[in-house]
Amino acid sequence: MEDKNMKQHFASVAMMLLVLSTLLIFACTGSAAASVCVECHSIITPEIVEDFQSGVMGDDVDCSSCHGFAHSSADTVDKVKMPTHETCGACHAEQDSQYMGGKHSIAWTAFQVMPTTKDQPKELMEGQKGCGGCHKMGAKDETGWDEYHYGVVGCDSCHTRHSFSVEEARRPEACMTCHQGFDHAQWEMYSTSKHGAIYLTEGDNWDWSAPLSKAKESYTGPTCQMCHMSNGDHNVITSWGFLGVRVEEPNEEWADDRATVLKSYGVLDADGNPTARFDLVGPAKLARLTMDEWNAPREKMIAICGDCHSEKFARISLEEGDQMLREADRVYAESVETVAALHRDGILPKPDYIDELPSYPYPDVLRFYDQSTSIEEDLWVMWMEYRMRCFQSAFHANADQEQWYGWGPLKETAVKIKSEDKRLRAEAELAEAVGSEGTKETTGTTRTAESDAGAANAPGFGAAFLVATIVTLFALLRRRG
Repeated sequence: MEDKNMKQHFASVAMMLLVLSTLLIFACTGSAAASVCVECHSIITPEIVEDFQSGVMGDDVDCSSCHGFAHSSADTVDKVKMPTHETCGACHAEQDSQYMGGKHSIAWTAFQVMPTTKDQPKELMEGQKGCGGCHKMGAKDETGWDEYHYGVVGCDSCHTRHSFSVEEARRPEACMTCHQGFDHAQWEMYSTSKHGAIYLTEGDNWDWSAPLSKAKESYTGPTCQMCHMSNGDHNVITSWGFLGVRVEEPNEEWADDRATVLKSYGVLDADGNPTARFDLVGPAKLARLTMDEWNAPREKMIAICGDCHSEKFARISLEEGDQMLREADRVYAESVETVAALHRDGILPKPDYIDELPSYPYPDVLRFYDQSTSIEEDLWVMWMEYRMRCFQSAFHANADQEQWYGWGPLKETAVKIKSEDKRLRAEAELAEAVGSEGTKETTGTTRTAESDAGAANAPGFGAAFLVATIVTLFALLRRRG
């Protein structure tokens, strides 16, 4: 019996030693791998090492956790693994799941489906020197990134590598790098609004180490993250989306203008039927297809605004933003129809890329600056810059941006398009009139020549001509005599 107990005891001890030795080997291996990374990169990229070690991840995570073990020397650089959002999701599963449900996850897909992305310099897109610099935030696999293999992960758009600071990501400036400038000037709208003024004057005293769920304990004004990532929810989505449309529209008058807007996106054809692009709008979260889909983020936003304002005030304020979009759509749709009529009447020439236009004779503003005429250039700027600011400024509580950077230039451009329409039509009428007169003169001359030729070939013409010549000659001789 004692022998049996002794054997069991030794077996237990042996098992414990095996487990401990395994853990020790694993720990030593990880430590060795980490020390190799740090030892080398402290010389090659010292700031990256310092950045990484300054963050929380530097205390708990090994470089190989994200970049793999295959790269261990200068000879194996090509084997380094570039992280994706899924790499981050291994530890941050909840945040990754939320991110995948929001609009940021489809940022890469959204700009890839734009009709002229393929025609742009690769450096602007995959090289991230243009649109790709912000749209890289979207989820993507590693295919097609042989030349530009960095910037795959997406999460580092807000949590800058390699410190991956959550405090940094909570500040509005983290959003500023993408949400500013010509096409979506939310930073300008927010930072110069009353909300932004509170942040800029008092934000240094706020506790940025606190999670967003406790932000109200120290924040005295809203930030981008408080409104759009309430309680740290990474599922960022808004009612109107980037394109500012909802397919299901209960307002009949607005629905008519909305149809014109969708034609200018190539989502509906000239007859109002869905095109192939229609199937991309929903999955790419570029528009809300149903009122239920639109209402969900709206009610969520009203609840968020309710932390500081009454529900009535919040609802009225957001509805006023809706109405500004309604007013902007009326002006924009009229301009779209003006340009479409010029194409329909043959006054504007058919573009070389007509086979790429799903809604012709309607123009395609999703081609952005790659238009064929100046009036279409005016139209896409009207849409991309001024229409956007008409409703985005209202939702960001910035009256000056709304009035003078949105509504004012929108109306001004509408006048330019009307004037250009009149000029082009007048030129076309003049050209037609001149062409018609030229045709008459040419036709008359041709008929005279034909008549002369016919007379010359008529029977007896030669004899008559001979008699007339003799008579004329006889008269001249008598006069001389």
